[in-house]
Amino acid sequence: MKLQVYLLPILIIAGLSCSNAPTNSQEQSTLKVFTPLETIEEETIPKGLDTIKYLALGDSYTIGQSVCGTCRFPEILKRDILKNIDSISNFELSIIAQTGWTTTNLINAIENENPNSHFNLATLLIGVNNEFQNKPFSLYQSEFPQLVNIAITKAKGNKDNVIVVSIPDYAYTPFGQGNPNISANLNTYNTFAKNYCDTNNISYVYITDITRLGIENPNLVASDGLHPSELAYSKFVQRLLPVAIEKLKKE
Repeated sequence: MKLQVYLLPILIIAGLSCSNAPTNSQEQSTLKVFTPLETIEEETIPKGLDTIKYLALGDSYTIGQSVCGTCRFPEILKRDILKNIDSISNFELSIIAQTGWTTTNLINAIENENPNSHFNLATLLIGVNNEFQNKPFSLYQSEFPQLVNIAITKAKGNKDNVIVVSIPDYAYTPFGQGNPNISANLNTYNTFAKNYCDTNNISYVYITDITRLGIENPNLVASDGLHPSELAYSKFVQRLLPVAIEKLKKE
């Protein structure tokens, strides 16, 4: 299937980068991708849905620090969704994410960008920089629910259109050097997020265990020695895809 892809930069927002973490000066915080399809494959989504609009919210793990522009998980998820779609004429991917962003940074960026509220699907992966920058955990307890509700609002006000993704564990990288305190801290963040999602019937996809194989399988870590690789992101998508497809079937 031959795809024509048009990238339309919408807004470049300077994020707060982790002081010891690699950054990419050419990285864009927001983009939209429109994909006209020339062929279609098996039917899994109703014919009435001819356009998919997907909003990905997050930080370096969403923008794909240190991997190629089509190697980050939202792009891989987009491609895999398209393989399972019938009668789709357009796919619009919008990403609001930046390396180093905390929950506060993401809230401010969404407010500044002010995307519409017509997305069929939204993902949220945020929190690692709250931990890395030693922000009070109470900040995450306050702002994570706020971000979930923002994601719901942008996804047509329907919580069934939202997927929360667990925070990867950077302890299992050359940068993290197996530091058990990092893992313990991130367990606290992920447990809070999962409990919130469970209580409010919001989809939560756990991918942290994949990143905890990073030391025994270096191919799961990007060349910067800190972020997930394309291989790791593809494994994230293996878990995200069936959840996303099920949601889109209901649209």
